Amino acid sequence: MENGKWKIKYFREIDSTQKYLLENLEENLCVWSDYQTAGIGSRNNSWIGKRGNLFFSFCVGLDEFNFVPMQSLSIYFGYLMKKTLNNFGSRVLLKWPNDLYLENKIGGVLTNIKRQKVVCGIGLNSRNGVEDFELLDIDLKNDTILKEFLMLVEKKISWQKVIEEYRKEFYLTREKFGISAELADDGSLIENSKRIYSKR
Repeated sequence: MENGKWKIKYFREIDSTQKYLLENLEENLCVWSDYQTAGIGSRNNSWIGKRGNLFFSFCVGLDEFNFVPMQSLSIYFGYLMKKTLNNFGSRVLLKWPNDLYLENKIGGVLTNIKRQKVVCGIGLNSRNGVEDFELLDIDLKNDTILKEFLMLVEKKISWQKVIEEYRKEFYLTREKFGISAELADDGSLIENSKRIYSKR
């Protein structure tokens, strides 16, 4: 299936979309599924998801997004997903640096860099809540979310615009998320004069 410049592969079931792309690096390829048997979360944790939810990863050239601080790629793409869902009426927030939240977590973003390529994976509870995780607050088909998100990625919105918009939300919600640090222009946190960077 094609969507603009994107080549999209759908699997009814896959072990991990992230693993698939890290093993088959192809720029502008997006792999998605309704179910992963061995999903990967941040910090090498597993991502547990119920069948029917949205799991996808996409690959782009690192040079295409060299305007984004490398350590903040998950913030950048996470904010684009948040913006995509907000445009459909969702109240979803981005918790620094890579979690999608309502009252509880509904999704997450994982970014890896390999051979000058960026592989970004996103898991979203679009149809079913999982254990302590929440369900998306709007009813949208997975392929609709995916296509709208990829079109937004293709626009290459500037990092300056993304961080300026995200900063407003960050300061409104940091108490909710228990964050006391300041947000720097490169997406890192500054706490007691020490910078804290996102772990992709």
